[in-house]
Amino acid sequence: MARASTRPTSRDVAQAAGVSQAAVSLVLGDKWRGRVSETTAERVRQAARDLGYRPNLAARNLRLGHTRTILLVVPELTTEFFAGVYTGAARLAAAHGFGVVLYPSPEGIGTAPDPFASAPAALDGVLASSMAADALTAIRGDQLPLVMLDSDPAGSLGTATVNLDIADGARQIADHLLNLGHRHFLHVAADVPSWTFEVRARELAARLATTPGTSLRTAPTPMTIEGALTATETALDAPGPPPTAIVCDDDKLAAGVYKALRRRALRIPDDVSVTGVDDIALAAALDPELTTVRLDAELFGERGMRALLAVLEGRTPEEGQIPVELVVRGSTAPPRA
Repeated sequence: MARASTRPTSRDVAQAAGVSQAAVSLVLGDKWRGRVSETTAERVRQAARDLGYRPNLAARNLRLGHTRTILLVVPELTTEFFAGVYTGAARLAAAHGFGVVLYPSPEGIGTAPDPFASAPAALDGVLASSMAADALTAIRGDQLPLVMLDSDPAGSLGTATVNLDIADGARQIADHLLNLGHRHFLHVAADVPSWTFEVRARELAARLATTPGTSLRTAPTPMTIEGALTATETALDAPGPPPTAIVCDDDKLAAGVYKALRRRALRIPDDVSVTGVDDIALAAALDPELTTVRLDAELFGERGMRALLAVLEGRTPEEGQIPVELVVRGSTAPPRA
């Protein structure tokens, strides 16, 4: 008799159910229909439950030539947004029997050490942010089934791309501020070579240009609060009409803008309106609460994983961008007369 600590095997299930091991494999692999009866299948399932049997997925995957492992390549893990992307992607992957391995770049962008002896041998597919494209190339992830997030569909490395409608988000911000009466704008722009930030800058400028009398200055900054603070102070010292509205590429940059304005004794929104992008928890923690574009990070990750699963199964992924929503809070108001 086997010791209680011994892991039950398919042979144990077969003996308990009074069937062959082949029948157990068919039932637990969900390939029994037309080969064994419903009664027999239920007897096998019940025996597996009673014994606490779990298939050895590692051995099974080795036989099939698949690891059922997906790599998620992101620029960093310290942002709430990419944590949400992971949550959505991993939840859907788990529902389909896949695991997700995270691969962040330690510097936010650029390359990181290859964690695999051979990524193509260790993984079934890759889901990657365009902000981490260099890291993707370094591990040869572009040799695997690949879906890109926030990437230019016309020049993507991947079989498919999944994007938030960030262009519409920029237009919503511009329209909101123009309708309030703002005409002089500062764009605190992420100094990151990424399609998503290029789109934000282009669409913001195009929308503002449709209204006569507008001015737009750009202050490039690293993706840090301190960087945004410094960039904003430098921009406020520049000649020309002072901005009455500051548009930030994400909520973290907006926090730096808040600090810069308060150092100048400028009130938000009485003297200057401020907007962000993401709608992370920080947006509601700022005082006043931040007007921002809400990006559904978990849905973004889920849609990316859904597209990758379709690619792995030889299907055409769902098309269409994910809608975004402007959330108006206390950081925006009409400019002073």
